[in-house]
Amino acid sequence: MGAERYIGVAERRARLALRQRLAGQARAGTPEEVADALVALHGTDPATVYLAVGARLADPAKTVEETGRALYEDRSLVRMHGMRHTVFVFPTGLTAVVHASTGLAVAARERAALLKHMAAAGAPDAAWLKEVEESALAALARRGQATAAELAQDEPRLREQFVYGAGKSYEGLHTVSTRLLKVLGVEGKVVRGRPLGSWTSSRFRWAVAPEHPELDAAEAQAELLSRWLAACGPATEADLKWWTGWRVTDVRRALAACGARSVTLDEGTGYVVEDDVDVVSAPDEPWAALLPGLDPTTMGWQQRDWYLAPELRPLLFDGSGNVGPTVWWNGRVIGGWAQRADGEITWRILDGEGVGREARAAIETEAERLSGWVGTTRITPRFRTPLEKQLATG
Repeated sequence: MGAERYIGVAERRARLALRQRLAGQARAGTPEEVADALVALHGTDPATVYLAVGARLADPAKTVEETGRALYEDRSLVRMHGMRHTVFVFPTGLTAVVHASTGLAVAARERAALLKHMAAAGAPDAAWLKEVEESALAALARRGQATAAELAQDEPRLREQFVYGAGKSYEGLHTVSTRLLKVLGVEGKVVRGRPLGSWTSSRFRWAVAPEHPELDAAEAQAELLSRWLAACGPATEADLKWWTGWRVTDVRRALAACGARSVTLDEGTGYVVEDDVDVVSAPDEPWAALLPGLDPTTMGWQQRDWYLAPELRPLLFDGSGNVGPTVWWNGRVIGGWAQRADGEITWRILDGEGVGREARAAIETEAERLSGWVGTTRITPRFRTPLEKQLATG
């Protein structure tokens, strides 16, 4: 896989604009189109999913209605654990690939950890837990969707508690339902259903996961990597290892299996899918975007200097590396935005290079566009960042 050509920053930004559905000409018609283009939407903060979709729809007016339909009626999108043990929203057709490529290894560790912690606390054994699990899944299938508390009405043993880390500084009282449902989620047996509140709520019901075939892990890894490179390539090996959470040996095997081709980037060697070496031109028109915290584009690569200047990071990221709401202009992050208590969408430019009247007008248009469909809903990112907090209270 010798390097065949150089892909510079300008072309990488062009690819990002078009494939991430951010340029005006590339905007999508449905949430399904957005998710398919991006492969995965970060689901840790529920509002992120809707905000990420709304930023990419040609007509964002039905963002809440259509995203809710896709998630909870048609089930064409599924919220489940994926890469790096993180909750994402995936196209339903990709769930088998995600489960086999990423979920199985994590699930084995999670179940073993639960059994170890229960044993250390003198709680019931694996056979008991299996009985409770089967009973809870049967109850969930009957109900369709349910909270942990509702499931415990059908299977009271879910209320059992055990002490975790006895005698340690992190000692705590764990409930079987909380730990078990998390394990079942990683194992691909249950998924998150409708929220208990509005579309910004982080409290969810649970539902039985859609049926999917069991795939070979190595083949699934090659498929997932190929899908992601088609959406986000070129990317470095470090980007791929970070995004997937896999071992470097798994990344390299998947690159070879999917026939990825190497190209030269400013950071060194990058990879694209086999037939993706043609030059990609910039969008027809300049573009602006207001993306939410944890947006899959902003968080898509580990090496981000080609679209996000290092000096902007202290204001735009929290202490754990979670990005806050960002303002984009023509393929690079130039600032951030927030919603104030009165609902106003406010923004600030941090990198003003090449940002003139046209850019400011386009950003203001995006702010009005966002405000128009968010309406009276108030959005507070789950992970607060310095600039977002300044703007929200300023």
